Amino acid sequence: MYSVRRLAAAIACPALMVSAAACTPDTSRQDSKPPSANPSDSASGSKAGALRPSDAIGRLKVAREARVGYERDKFRLWIDADHDGCDNRKEVLLAEAVKKPRQGAGCKLTGGSWRSYYDDKTVTDARKLDIDHVVPLAEAWDSGASKWTPKRREQYANDLDNRTKGDKDPGEWMPPAKDATCTYATDWVAAKLRWKLTADAVEVKALRTVAAGCGDATVTFTPAP
Repeated sequence: MYSVRRLAAAIACPALMVSAAACTPDTSRQDSKPPSANPSDSASGSKAGALRPSDAIGRLKVAREARVGYERDKFRLWIDADHDGCDNRKEVLLAEAVKKPRQGAGCKLTGGSWRSYYDDKTVTDARKLDIDHVVPLAEAWDSGASKWTPKRREQYANDLDNRTKGDKDPGEWMPPAKDATCTYATDWVAAKLRWKLTADAVEVKALRTVAAGCGDATVTFTPAP
C-alpha cells in the first residue's frame, strides 16, 4: 500500500497522511513536504513562533517506552466528526488529492490522484492508499497514550492536524524518498510536542542526526486541546 500523509500531527500535514500523500508544498521547509492540514503554532500557541529542529527535539521528554496492553481497537478510527457523510479517511483523501476525486452518494470517491509522500510515487486508485498517522498509534501508546482516556485516544486517532509505516519510530525507519526525511522528522517532533508524548533515547538520537542536515527547517505546533 502507498501512504497519504495526514493524521495525528498533522498537524504538520495533519497527523494523518495519505501514503501517497499530497499536501501543497511548503516553501519554508527544506524538502518538498505537504504542509500541515492545520498550520501549527509554536509551543506557546503563538503562530509567530517557529522552533529550530534541535530546540524542538530538546523539548521532548525522554522516557523508556512500553507496549504493554496495546490494542489498535483502543483507538477509535474514522469518525465523521463534522457529520457531513464523509468519515476522516475520506476527508483526508479529499484534502490531499493532487487531482480531486468525484464525490458521490454516501461520500463514495471515484477518480482522482495522490502523491505518495514517503516514496514519491503517484497513485490513482484510492483503494491502494493508506492514511498514515505521523506518529503511529502503537508508538503513541508506548509514549503516553496508554494513560489517556478512550475519548482522548479517539481525538488523537482522528486528528486531522497525524495507517502507518508500521509502528516504527525514527530510530527504526526513515522514508525511502530522501527529500521527505527532514519533513518526516520535523512533523514527528511536532506531533509528539502537540500531544505531549515522550520519546526514547534511541529515537531522540536519530532525530538529532536527521535534524543536523535539515538546514533552515523549522518545527511549529499547536498544543492539542
